[in-house]
This record gives sequence, structure tokens and C-alpha cells, in this order.
Amino acid sequence: MADQIGYEWQRVADDVAARIASGELPAGSMLRGERAMAEEYGVAISTVRRAMTDLRERGLVVTLPHKGTYVAERPE
Repeated sequence: MADQIGYEWQRVADDVAARIASGELPAGSMLRGERAMAEEYGVAISTVRRAMTDLRERGLVVTLPHKGTYVAERPE
């Protein structure tokens, strides 16, 4: 793993960002829960949380307390 560039959370965030950009995850769609995403990517829940923080900072997703994380509406 030492030869990998970047962090696991970046890999997760970049993959989700690419899925948003491709339209696979359209605006308004709900992302899977943290546990499910951790299983899907083979990482710890804390890694998924860090990835979601990055995606929120990029303006790609919004998290609604007790409701989940959704793909943000973005002006074209």
C-alpha cells in the first residue's frame, strides 16, 4: 500500500464524484449509508465519513441530519 498515491478517503470521494459527474448518481439521489459504502469500498466507516466531508466541501453532496446524504443540485 505504501506505493499507492493518496489516501483511501480520496479514492472513495473521487469515485463518488465521478459517478455524480457521469450521471450515474443524479442530483437529488440518496447515497448509500456509511456502513454499506464502507463494505462496498472495503474501508472503515471513518474513511467513508472523511470522503463525505470532502464531497460536502466540494459542493457535490449535502447531508440532512437523520435523513441521509444526497447528491446536491448544481447549476449548469
